[in-house]
Amino acid sequence: MTHNDTTRTGTTNGPGTVLVLGGTGKTGRRVVALLRELGVETRAASRSGDTPFDWADPATWQPALDGADAVYIVGTEDSPSPTPPFIEQAVASGVRRLVLLSARGADTPGHFSEKVGAPHRESEAAVRSSGVAWTILRPGWFAQNFSEGVFLDGVRAGELSLPTGDGTAAFVDADDIAAVAVAALTRDGHDGEVYELSGPRALSVADVLDEIAKVTGVRTAYVPVEPSAFRAGLVAQGVSEEEAAVWTEAMEPILASREAPLTDGVRRALGRPPRDVADFVRDAAAAGAWA
Repeated sequence: MTHNDTTRTGTTNGPGTVLVLGGTGKTGRRVVALLRELGVETRAASRSGDTPFDWADPATWQPALDGADAVYIVGTEDSPSPTPPFIEQAVASGVRRLVLLSARGADTPGHFSEKVGAPHRESEAAVRSSGVAWTILRPGWFAQNFSEGVFLDGVRAGELSLPTGDGTAAFVDADDIAAVAVAALTRDGHDGEVYELSGPRALSVADVLDEIAKVTGVRTAYVPVEPSAFRAGLVAQGVSEEEAAVWTEAMEPILASREAPLTDGVRRALGRPPRDVADFVRDAAAAGAWA
C-alpha cells in the first residue's frame, strides 16, 4: 500500500501509553526520545531501563505491559522465539498496536541461516495473527554498528577485520528506523504495512571506513578474514561459541551483497529519502563517536 502525504503526516491515532522494549538499545532509545519529544507517555523497558524487562524472565512481562496501549517490540535471536507468547499476553492485557523490529530478508529463504532467520519469522507470524493493529519493520545492517556497535572497537583501533569480503550493503541509519517506528506508533496509515528499510546507496565496509576517514581524518584499515578465523577471534575474546557463530552467520548477507539492493520503506513511511551514510558519519563524529 502506498501512502499519500496526508496519511503520512495526518492526525495522530492516539497512541496512549507506549511500551518500548529494548529501550536502552540502538533503536529503542531513539524511539523513546522521539516519543517523549511528542509528549507521548513512554516506558523504556530493558534489563537496565526504567521499566524492568527481561525476555528470559516472563515474570517481568506483565508489570511492563500493565496499562500499555502500544508496544515497540525488539525481540531476541532465540528460537523458539519468546515473542509469540509475549504478544499473546500483550493483547490480553489490552495492547491495541504492535510495531515489530524484524530484519531484512526475514521472509527470504537463504538470506540468513535457519538459526538466525527462524526467530524473525516466528515473531512476524505472531504479530500478523495478533488480531490488533500491527506494523513490521525490516531494516538491513545498521550504520550505527560502526559508531556504537560490534564494529566500533576495530574502527577505534585502526584495523577492522571482518568476513565480508568486497560485499556491499545499503546500511540504514538507526535514526530512520526510529522515525518510521514512531510514525507507525503515533500516526494513521501504517497498519498492516511491512517496511523494508535501507539507506540510499550500497557500500562495502571499506567504503564506510573511507567515509569516516573523510570526516575525522583518521583512517581505519579494513582487513578481510575468513569466516572461520573471524569466529575463532570472537571466541578468543570471550564470546561464547554459539554467539560467535550467530555473529559470523549474520555477516554472510553482506559478503554475498544480499543487503545491497535499495528499498523504499523509509520513503513510503515518512515521505522523504533515507539518510545517507555520510549524514550518519557527520553526526556521529560531532557526537565524539570516534574521538
